[in-house]
Amino acid sequence: MAETQNTQTSLLEVVGLRKKYGKATAVDDISFSVPKGQFFGFLGPNGAGKSTTIQCITGTARITEGTITVAGVDVVSEYREARKRIGVSPQEFNTDIFLNARQILDFVGGYYGISKKARSEKIDTLLEQFELIEHAHKPFQALSGGLKRRVILARALIHDPDLLILDEPTAGVDVEQRHDLWRYFKELSKQGKTILLTSHYLEEVEILCDRIAIIHKGKLIADKPKADFIQGGTKLEEQYLKITREAEEQTV
Repeated sequence: MAETQNTQTSLLEVVGLRKKYGKATAVDDISFSVPKGQFFGFLGPNGAGKSTTIQCITGTARITEGTITVAGVDVVSEYREARKRIGVSPQEFNTDIFLNARQILDFVGGYYGISKKARSEKIDTLLEQFELIEHAHKPFQALSGGLKRRVILARALIHDPDLLILDEPTAGVDVEQRHDLWRYFKELSKQGKTILLTSHYLEEVEILCDRIAIIHKGKLIADKPKADFIQGGTKLEEQYLKITREAEEQTV
């Protein structure tokens, strides 16, 4: 059974989460908590239940059993308030590709009810923070993959969420751009932002995260500090493969 970490200062609390689609169980009674300010890695093979768990956290999938709270707010009974506390940088570029960066941020800021003046100031700050000022008026479709990722990241932060979810945030970018994004993520973490990261780049997770959990076939099979995975000079990738292979053998 996976070790879990519970604390009164948890920013994200998932308790007994189960999600079924008909007779199929995508997430099977998992519990974990993420303390405020932690950089949390959430790993697993394709189809393991990562995306479903994130969808339950953000309210885009209905929870079958269990509870989830973000900053003490229940994501089901207080959906609107909980959604304000979450920012998501998704793998797919789900935005109007004909808008420019400033327009995209302005639209989302307005959606969250931020006043025009405060919105403009926040947009200026984000454009500077992610080195987008010179690209602010270019159509999204004209930007490079790395710049698109920065715009999506800025969009996720426009309403200053308590929890930032990064879902494959460096997919499709080159090595240099990936390192630039890592720098931004590290800065956000140093500023105290609570971050949940899912990624198939295990090097990325090893570099960035404080704690790592692994889900396999809907069940949580590991949850411990990064140091425990890489002790003795072992790479996270080696431990990940060992843990998931053992879990697979046990289910055969």
